[in-house]
Amino acid sequence: MAGNDLGSLLGGLLGGSGGQGASSGGGNILGALLGALMGGAGGAQAGGSQAGGSNPLGGLLDMLTKSGLADQAQSWIGTGDNQAVSGAQIAEAVPDEALQKAAAQAGVSPQEAADQIAQALPAAVDKLSPEGQLPTGSLEEIIRAQKF
Repeated sequence: MAGNDLGSLLGGLLGGSGGQGASSGGGNILGALLGALMGGAGGAQAGGSQAGGSNPLGGLLDMLTKSGLADQAQSWIGTGDNQAVSGAQIAEAVPDEALQKAAAQAGVSPQEAADQIAQALPAAVDKLSPEGQLPTGSLEEIIRAQKF
């Protein structure tokens, strides 16, 4: 399933950054969430204007922006320090259906899933946007392009 593939790719991407304790778990849960969003949970793709339907990351960032987390999301894409986000903020921004689907796939509660996503998302977006802007193309292509 797409979420598992994305999870492995994201886990590999995040695993390369030394001090991130729950990196691979965070990559898996993030992949599960992006897979759920790609599956059309709650029309989430509608917001991904700068990124096509094959890149749910743009849609996720749009959701965060619309939920009042624009500064945090921009900090991850930009070249400065990444601002933190809480699990509660993630749970509020993401459709319940997508979060529950991701949590079930990862075998954790929705709250644990939101907490893990909150930990993994800033680093993932930061690594996937090295030029200070979100690249276009499918999410899988973008992640593979980051592998050294």
